[in-house]
Amino acid sequence: MKNFIPVLVLIFGMLYFSGIPQVFAQTDPQTEAVDQESESDPITSVAAHIHDDSDEHHEIAPLWLVIPFVTLLLMIATGPLFYEHFWHHNYPKIAVGLAIFVVFYYLFILHNVHGPVHAMAEYVQFIALLASLYIASGGILIEVDKKATPMANVTLLIVGALISNLIGTTGASMLLIRPFIRLNKGNIQPYHIIFFIFMVSNIGGSLTPIGDPPLFLGFLKGVPFFWTLEYNWPAWLLALAILATIFYFIDKKFGKAIEEELDGTSYSNKFQLIGSRNFLWLMVIIGSVFLDPNVIEWVPAIRYDGQKFSFIREIIMLSVAYFSFRFADQKAIKGNEFNFEPIREVAFIFIGIFGTMMPALELVGNFAKSPEGAAIITHNTLYWGTGILSGFLDNAPTYLNFLAAAMASQGAEISNIENVRNFALNNYDDSAFELMAISIAAVFFGAMTYIGNGPNFMVKSIAEQSGIKMPSFFGYVIRFSIPILLPVLIITWLVFFAFV
Repeated sequence: MKNFIPVLVLIFGMLYFSGIPQVFAQTDPQTEAVDQESESDPITSVAAHIHDDSDEHHEIAPLWLVIPFVTLLLMIATGPLFYEHFWHHNYPKIAVGLAIFVVFYYLFILHNVHGPVHAMAEYVQFIALLASLYIASGGILIEVDKKATPMANVTLLIVGALISNLIGTTGASMLLIRPFIRLNKGNIQPYHIIFFIFMVSNIGGSLTPIGDPPLFLGFLKGVPFFWTLEYNWPAWLLALAILATIFYFIDKKFGKAIEEELDGTSYSNKFQLIGSRNFLWLMVIIGSVFLDPNVIEWVPAIRYDGQKFSFIREIIMLSVAYFSFRFADQKAIKGNEFNFEPIREVAFIFIGIFGTMMPALELVGNFAKSPEGAAIITHNTLYWGTGILSGFLDNAPTYLNFLAAAMASQGAEISNIENVRNFALNNYDDSAFELMAISIAAVFFGAMTYIGNGPNFMVKSIAEQSGIKMPSFFGYVIRFSIPILLPVLIITWLVFFAFV
């Protein structure tokens, strides 16, 4: 496909255009004056200069400073496969250590306080949502005493995809993965878990900012809350319909292998829900998402660097995480075999990601502002570029990278909330369509590997704890992602983007 060529140019251009910082360092006085007056967010700013409160210029991060970010992502991909024991015992030290290195370089070499402060604020917002959803849903036990027919499994997957938009892919995955495994007891196979990851842990959460981490980050940056529902639902419906159909026929074929063994089992067809009061906690979390001081003026905020940072919302979420666990039904906790390891792993990994991705974001913005970068940014290259990196890195920072690039190519800044809102509302040239390509690609391609999205790791971990032998990192890609998911992603591109 011809669009792969500019995609690769875009990706590698971000790394090889190391001369761009010098170009932007030579701005004219008028541009400098405009820059000094703008309210910039150093973590995602595409401006060439970043100013502290004393109006001193910060140096652009050097190209080599992306090495800690790339190193961390490569270790996330290879650690569990090639040096599992070392990785399991040392990933917190590695993630935090790499983050500290980059943060200290910003603070003491570049004299840039703003970048680390903004990164910390966004990390707290990000992890507060994931942790509260994970912990609150862990206190809800769903028991389904029903025969695991292909139709029953498809129904659960579709219901899970819908629920993921209300409580997030993390919340829905933690709420339903164990019931899904129990429903298929005696016949649970890796493909069951893989399709769960495809449909519930990723693609399902495309309709709201609560649904998936990259969309929530977009909401924090200024994308209107209901924008994702308005623009993403056709692609969401198409992808889920195709995957549900494929799963139905696969399950119908392979489920027959032990059908005779299960024929003697009787089922009551009863549905039991334990810990239902935790749904109230989930509603509190969802309600608190709307307490954004950038949207609602009366919400208290921490003001820094020309922006307002939420803290009431995060206090509510973390309080819910504590109280929902403290007062949870212990039968539900035990039935779910609930533990904190999955969210602990995500928390440490994302400390490293948020701490080390600042230089990468700067380089993306600078490249996009160059004539070479702006010339190849289209909805097609944004779809495949965002998708490729979302699949093999992590979709949350990738979403921010490509949104920064798309906006910078049109003279807008991701650090400016009004710019982001106008970009989403199509007040730039085809900007809403470009944001649609970025959003769908980030969420859909997040299912390509175990590391594409946070819940993927959690689901894999729970499945392995239940005795299911999951495929390796590359086994997942070769046996499932390439032959099953990739054609769905290509069809989505052909229908919605290729010929527009």
